[in-house]
Amino acid sequence: MFDHGSVPSTRRPTPDPDLVQRLRARVRQMESGGLRETMPVHPALAGLVQLHPGSSYRADATSLAVALLAGPSEQGTWTAVVGVDDLGLEAAADLGLDLGRTLLVPDPGEHWAEVTAALLDVTGVLLLRPPGRVDAHTASRIAARLRKRSTTLVVQGDWPQCDAHLSLVRQQWQGLGQGTGHLSARRAEVVVRHGAGPTVRGLVTLPGNEAPRLLSRSGPLQGQPAPALREVG
Repeated sequence: MFDHGSVPSTRRPTPDPDLVQRLRARVRQMESGGLRETMPVHPALAGLVQLHPGSSYRADATSLAVALLAGPSEQGTWTAVVGVDDLGLEAAADLGLDLGRTLLVPDPGEHWAEVTAALLDVTGVLLLRPPGRVDAHTASRIAARLRKRSTTLVVQGDWPQCDAHLSLVRQQWQGLGQGTGHLSARRAEVVVRHGAGPTVRGLVTLPGNEAPRLLSRSGPLQGQPAPALREVG
């Protein structure tokens, strides 16, 4: 005979209301396209910009452009540099760029767009310096390849419709006396513009003998500020 009094209860526990709300918010964010994968960012820029596969970024200074590559490169991502014939390899390596996983095409000539498109298929992040003004059709074709391959493009020069534009401004060298001494550090302001969105600014020290660091940051972008970067090129 069965002991009906010993039958285990099938009643389910009441879910945590806060957890339910967080899960619902996450689903809504995914459905609206708001939840996007991110890539590693160099510590100097971690509080200023986020890298997303399939997106493009413009950097006015070579040091900023290489720093954007260095973050993913340090984590094992293959990178490429196209059209930058004055790249300082030693300084780039010091910044964190893994030259053993970097493809270099200093002078692609008139076929730079085709070379770029081909390298987007085999790398995770690519730095491009176009030879001149880029027309909307060429940029659109490369953007489509970016999204298809989930690759990130960093451009030094003209490029329409970038996700963010990074500039290095208000630089001040330290270490020189009255015609003597050595350059020990440089303070500069990094400005990041996100389309029509608000501007993010960070005051950094660029390495010499002084330890690199982010002195201050302003703007709405969430993230942890961290060390600065070394000038490349």
